[in-house]
Amino acid sequence: MKKRVLALMCTAAMALGMITGCGSAATKTESSTATTTASSIDISDVQLMNDGVLTVGCEVGYPPFEDFAEDGTTPIGFDVDIITAVAEKLGLQVNIVNTAWDGIFAGIDVNYDCVCSAVTITDERKETMLFSTPYIKNYQAVVLPAGSDMTIESFMDLDGKTIAVQKETTSDELMSDYQSTGTIDVEIVANEKITSCFTQLTNGEVDAVVVDSTVADGFVLKSDDYVIAYKDDAEAEEFGIATGHDNTALQKAINEALAELEAEGYIQETYDYWFGAAE
Repeated sequence: MKKRVLALMCTAAMALGMITGCGSAATKTESSTATTTASSIDISDVQLMNDGVLTVGCEVGYPPFEDFAEDGTTPIGFDVDIITAVAEKLGLQVNIVNTAWDGIFAGIDVNYDCVCSAVTITDERKETMLFSTPYIKNYQAVVLPAGSDMTIESFMDLDGKTIAVQKETTSDELMSDYQSTGTIDVEIVANEKITSCFTQLTNGEVDAVVVDSTVADGFVLKSDDYVIAYKDDAEAEEFGIATGHDNTALQKAINEALAELEAEGYIQETYDYWFGAAE
C-alpha cells in the first residue's frame, strides 16, 4: 500500500473460497505516501493464527475504507493502510482476508486474528469481542444525487422517501429503528454492498443513501455525482480494530502501534489522502 523505506513482505492465498491479499508498495494513485518509523513493541506474548503474520478480516468493497486496486485483487483503502502500518509496527507480515460483512465477527480467532473494517465500537459488540482504541470518528450522513432539489436538515426529512443502506450496518439499524417505531415513513432498500447503494442512487432507483459520513466523504471526493446533504454530528461513532474477547495481548500490541502512528501523524496523513483534507 504505502511507499516505505522498508516495504512489507506479504502473503497471498486462496482459502475457503475467500480472496486474500496483503499490503505492499503501490503507486500514489492507490495509496497515500505517509510513512512509518521502526518500532520495538514487544509481541512475545501475542498468539497469532500464523507465526509472523497478522491475519485480518476485511469486507473489501466498502470504499474508501476497503476496495480493490485496478488489478482487481489487491486490497487498498484507509483501513488497509492502517492495519498494514500496525502490522509493520509489530514486525509482522499482513494477510487481508476478504469477508462478507454479514458474519464477519464470527471469523475472529477462526479465520483471522482481528477485524479492521470500519467497525463501530458499541456496548453490544464489547460483550463478545475486544476493541482497540478508536482510530477514526464517524457520523451518519445522507447522500443525494448532485443537483437534487431535496432539502435534508434531519433524518425526519426522509419521510416518504426511498433510501438505500448496507445491510447490518449502523445506518441500517438507525433507519430500521425510525421505520419500526413509526417515527418516519421510509422505504428501506438494504444491499449487501455499499457500492450497490450508490449505483441505485445514480440510476434513480432510490432517493437517498444513508451511510457512514466517512464513506460519504470518500464517494464525494471521488465523484461529482453526489453531495452530502446532511451529517448528524450530534454524537460521534468511533471505529476500532476488533480482536477476540480474551486476546488482551493482541489488543495491547495494536493499541501501542496505533499510539505510535497517531504521534507520528501517520493516521492524519492517511485520513487526508482517503477522505480529503479539511478545508
